[in-house]
Amino acid sequence: MAQGRRVVITGLGSVCPVGNSVAESWANIKEGVSGAELISKFDTQNYSTKFGATVKNFDSIECLDKKDIRRTDLFIQFALAASFEAVNDSGLLSSDYDYERIGVSVSSGIGGLEMIEENAIILKEKGPKRISPFFVPGSIINMASGNIAIKYGFRGPNLSMVSACSSAGHSIGLSARSIAYGDADVMIAGGAEAAMSPLGMAGFNAAKALSTRNESPKEASRPWDKERDGFVLGEGAGVLVLEEFESAKKRSAKIYGEVIGFGQSGDAFHITAPAEDGRGAKSAMKNALKDSEVDASEIGHINAHGTSTPLGDIIESQAIREVFKNNADDILVTSTKSMTGHLLGAAGAVESIYSILAMQDSLIPPTINLENPDNEAGLNLVANIAMDKKITTVMNNTFGFGGTNVSLIFRKI
Repeated sequence: MAQGRRVVITGLGSVCPVGNSVAESWANIKEGVSGAELISKFDTQNYSTKFGATVKNFDSIECLDKKDIRRTDLFIQFALAASFEAVNDSGLLSSDYDYERIGVSVSSGIGGLEMIEENAIILKEKGPKRISPFFVPGSIINMASGNIAIKYGFRGPNLSMVSACSSAGHSIGLSARSIAYGDADVMIAGGAEAAMSPLGMAGFNAAKALSTRNESPKEASRPWDKERDGFVLGEGAGVLVLEEFESAKKRSAKIYGEVIGFGQSGDAFHITAPAEDGRGAKSAMKNALKDSEVDASEIGHINAHGTSTPLGDIIESQAIREVFKNNADDILVTSTKSMTGHLLGAAGAVESIYSILAMQDSLIPPTINLENPDNEAGLNLVANIAMDKKITTVMNNTFGFGGTNVSLIFRKI
């Protein structure tokens, strides 16, 4: 980053609608596989939207014990599973690290909504004495980080960012700065979300944010397509192990890439809609470029926020064009939300993982369901089929309700 020590990525982990590991999900992303399906966990008869991008076969995950499942909301369980993969991938546990120098910042935009909803029903139907003593510690947002730290004994900085759909982006960016500035040598960073409950679906439907393409769920998330009608709610978690470069090199760790830029901004415009002039998105991208100290011409790929909403997609694409100007012609732009749905507070972590792997494999994932592009900004959209291209520097955008914006830049080493 622009100041301080270099920060690299040495471990990746994820649980998401297209796979319960990084390898499985990345293989499906490259092939354009959608994770959307009709919801079966609750009755959707009276809902405008009857589908979502769901995590499949999570009950077969072996890294969680019965205590984890009984005492925690699903978003925390997702976080534990993703962190288990990331920590093991990093090789941290076999090193001689001082655990007081390893911190955790795994975020969520909404947190334990399902557990809150269930206990509200218990309170109403059975009274206060029937509420579980694990209700509060099992549902509050910072307990994703708390449970991960307890599991491994990591005693460095422990916190969670809450900034709607930018939450994981903020966690990754601010965790990188914690390492750059010397507050920690390693940070377990990312996001987790599990808001696909009756209340969560009803709330997003009431806000008219979701697609209602119930007859074809897998075709519903279609960023930049003229027929888009809202986002597809997703769930899951993504976790990255961030590490100080010299320490990672000393222990011969596998290095996926380097975090070189973090930009953030606020729209100060509306509680849910982005500023129509794209000022927040533009500011976040410009700030990330400034922090990275790379020229705009060096960005080869952007994994965009691209949620499949009528307003948001076009504003972001215009913002990209205004920031990168003629350089935008050479940037391959995609939205993996077309396959995973929108993972809300976990989106920035899962999509950062795909951005990093795109560099590793020299392969840009597609935006599926992009049949009739709404592309007045003239971006180089990767439609429906993955594209081979060697790239060394990528950007990931995540924007959220309340006008909160994050752009991250990663570079191949």
